[in-house]
Amino acid sequence: MKDKNICKFITYDTEDKLQISNFIYESNLEQIKSNVTIAVNRMFLLVKGECDFIFQGVKFHATVGTLIFGFPTESFSVYAEEPIEYMYISFSGRRGEELLRRFGINKSCRAFHGSEGIIPLWKSTLSRAAEGNIDLAAESILLYTFSRFDAGSAEVNEIINRVVTITEESFSDPTTSITEISRHLGYNAKYISHLFKKKMGVSYSEYIRDIRIKYAVSLFEHGIDSVKSVALLSGFKDPLYFSSVFKKTVGVAPKDYLTALNSAKL
Repeated sequence: MKDKNICKFITYDTEDKLQISNFIYESNLEQIKSNVTIAVNRMFLLVKGECDFIFQGVKFHATVGTLIFGFPTESFSVYAEEPIEYMYISFSGRRGEELLRRFGINKSCRAFHGSEGIIPLWKSTLSRAAEGNIDLAAESILLYTFSRFDAGSAEVNEIINRVVTITEESFSDPTTSITEISRHLGYNAKYISHLFKKKMGVSYSEYIRDIRIKYAVSLFEHGIDSVKSVALLSGFKDPLYFSSVFKKTVGVAPKDYLTALNSAKL
């Protein structure tokens, strides 16, 4: 593929069909790093490098072969420390929504790893497609990729969705953990931990830590200037541990972050 930036558009007349808006190979670094709002569903496939896909401020780590989905009206950007390339297919219509529901793909469970084997097929299909058959080519690739989701993936995704929902509702409780959630759901904690990392791309401890730190940042920005209070409200039992995690995640200690905030207000 001499020209890696390929964009081919298709138009449909009905909302009942699986509608493909475009099939794109993106390697332009400026375009990749820009923040955009997604208009319709997108299936992304990372084909080179390693990065974080960011939807509505939430990061999902991706390596070569990661499939990840974006949804309408979401803000989207990518953070990468090295050159990356990805492909994506934009789709809509009732059939598309049915496929997402069928496999339990939604905002809480959108990242799937281990699809590097289909990268050559995506590349060759896009490069060989012409104006007269691009609609069939893009639709066939989309459907083939969906077909690789095993029959049990919907059940697994539902489990992960429940873990995410419980976490979002109770992260400020210091006792919230994968062990407690697994016990509540009636599953083995090691099994749920394995499923979570496989589907989300990060461990559960990393996931809840990031949620708690993001919440802590929002509390500081809304005027709470007690490090101990913010730590407790964010789900940390130990303010010293909170300060250590905060500095590691944000890059500065909580007190320094507060100082910078106060200086910006002057």
